[in-house]
Amino acid sequence: MDLLPKTKSEFSSKEYWEKFFQKRGSKSFEWYGEYNQLSGILHKYMKPAEKVLVIGCGNSRLSADLYDIGYHSITNIDISDTVITQMINQNRKKRPNMQFLKMDVTKMEFDEGSFSVVFDKGTLDALMPDSDESTLTVVKQMFKEIDRVLRLGGRYMCVTLAQPHILQHVLEHFTELGWMVRVCRVPDKQEAEDTDFHLPIFVIVLTKFKKLPEMKQIIEISNFDDKVERLDTTDELIKGVQSLQQYGIIRQQLATKSHIEDHISLDLYCSSSSTPRYTLHIVDNPKHCKYKFAIFIVPEGRETEWLFCTNDGRRSLCKRAGHERLVIVTLHRDHQYSDGLEGVKKELSGKVMELAPPKLNDKQIPFLSVGDDINTRELCYRGNSEVSGEFLVEDVIVDGSTFRRLVFMNSPSVVQSEVKLVTAVTKKKISKKSDPETLTLDYYKAVVAGLALLQDMTSLLDSRVDVLLVGLGGGSLARYLHDHFSNVHVDVIELDPEIVRVATDWFGFTSDERLKVTVADGLGYIAGLAKQAQKKHVVILDVDSKDVSVGMTCPPEAFIQKDFLKNVDSILDSKGVLLLNLVCRNEQLKASVVNDIRSVFRHAYMLPNAEDINEVVYALPSHREKIPELSTKGELPKEVRKNVKHLQESIKLQGHRAKVKSCDILQLTKLLDNLKML
Repeated sequence: MDLLPKTKSEFSSKEYWEKFFQKRGSKSFEWYGEYNQLSGILHKYMKPAEKVLVIGCGNSRLSADLYDIGYHSITNIDISDTVITQMINQNRKKRPNMQFLKMDVTKMEFDEGSFSVVFDKGTLDALMPDSDESTLTVVKQMFKEIDRVLRLGGRYMCVTLAQPHILQHVLEHFTELGWMVRVCRVPDKQEAEDTDFHLPIFVIVLTKFKKLPEMKQIIEISNFDDKVERLDTTDELIKGVQSLQQYGIIRQQLATKSHIEDHISLDLYCSSSSTPRYTLHIVDNPKHCKYKFAIFIVPEGRETEWLFCTNDGRRSLCKRAGHERLVIVTLHRDHQYSDGLEGVKKELSGKVMELAPPKLNDKQIPFLSVGDDINTRELCYRGNSEVSGEFLVEDVIVDGSTFRRLVFMNSPSVVQSEVKLVTAVTKKKISKKSDPETLTLDYYKAVVAGLALLQDMTSLLDSRVDVLLVGLGGGSLARYLHDHFSNVHVDVIELDPEIVRVATDWFGFTSDERLKVTVADGLGYIAGLAKQAQKKHVVILDVDSKDVSVGMTCPPEAFIQKDFLKNVDSILDSKGVLLLNLVCRNEQLKASVVNDIRSVFRHAYMLPNAEDINEVVYALPSHREKIPELSTKGELPKEVRKNVKHLQESIKLQGHRAKVKSCDILQLTKLLDNLKML
């Protein structure tokens, strides 16, 4: 490795290459692959009878290998006297018709149109270590000379690592000339596991066309399975190359060791979409297992579940599956997957094998899943608002039931709101409507259970409970509280008027005297209530964050600042409770949020859920008179248990009235058994 340049500028230095070949002697140096690795692409784009120019030939054996199988019209040039002398001496007897000439690629001495192919293996990469003006001047002159010596219809074949600055410049230059561009990934060489060469190799095939007015640019990529795809823009090509580079680096890293503590994932794209088609998560099991490797396909609609969308969940899944390495594959909305699960397996089989553990001998890799729900997602509505950004409403079939979901695309792994759809039969038609008796999201159930922390809850429910809910979503939580407790009055604050419309049009939300919606900023609204000394028995904060960079999806940071929490505390009735939906994957940030809540409220509890990314925080006002204390064993106080039973009976009674067959909808007692004091 001491023969490699110490600085990138040496790549384009004549003096460096003279010293390089003097030191290396007659031993060939193969930049970016040998003949057997490149042969498939070479024979596809280079015919034996064609005149071929190899620029920057070095002492590679590639030209000799081509000559030996019938390519006898090969001319090689290099800037190094030493290497040209070496190659002439090595080849003059066995390959008398092959030429080796000392020549500068920026000042070639050939006539116009002399060659059908100009072949470049690493020369462009050597001459272009950066995008400095002086570097670009040299490269542009090289391109000008290549254009001059190539005949019309000829190919410039450039073997390269396709680093971003190089690929961008190649595309800009040759698309401007009207040349056809095709990028081919070179098949991976079976190298030793300790290799330190991680980047995939590409051959850019640039075909010289005469530029015509309004001619549509031809841009193509050939990747894993040698399938050629036509692209519309150079940006799509760059993204495709970057995806292959990312895949190659990760594959090489995985081939050298296990990554038990790492969270390794990558996206796979198809050329027709700017969104990933698959996301692959690679999880290694800390224990030795009988089975080495498997692929787990996440059914559509279940990718938001804790088991599949969190690192802890995926590690748990890997242990349950009993494999040393598990690749967990999620499918993305806006894509169709032909032939269902079998089609997905066929599409992925060649790619995921490259992610297998070292020394895997199995040829048949098992595909696992918990259902064959593929192509079960239907887009109902896609919208975009100034407040929420891009969002969509979709119907997803999970385990035979249909659910309607609201998803904000700034956090596509989080379901903002969900209702179960049931069949409604009328005289005119059969249709689907939201099921008012079912809460499908676990944290919604946890919020309802939080009513049990109200002081004197039974008497309050018999008279009046004032609830302030910040964040409407699809409206299912607000409707459930309204429909199942006849004396609950819900005021909903929603910042985005577009979401109010979506809740009404797509989720069956309606308002009345006991359920009202105000379009306003929740922060300012609560500050106003605090100034007016208005009181609420229950405050529910169910607000998503638009800033996903902080590691907290819900709520926004402004909703857990001390000044705001003090306003919430001041508007809570002395018997009341704050219910906060918390989605935070940053443990340090979560600890800070918990400390701020504890500093404002007298007592706070959390209901963690091992299989849900949502956690509900229950906080009691600082002026609360009676505090329900958990026992040393974590058991609920008698008053809370009594309240839970009353809630359960109320829900069950409402179910009977609504003629619901399964009336015991929520297991609230079991739910609150997991309650922990903060």
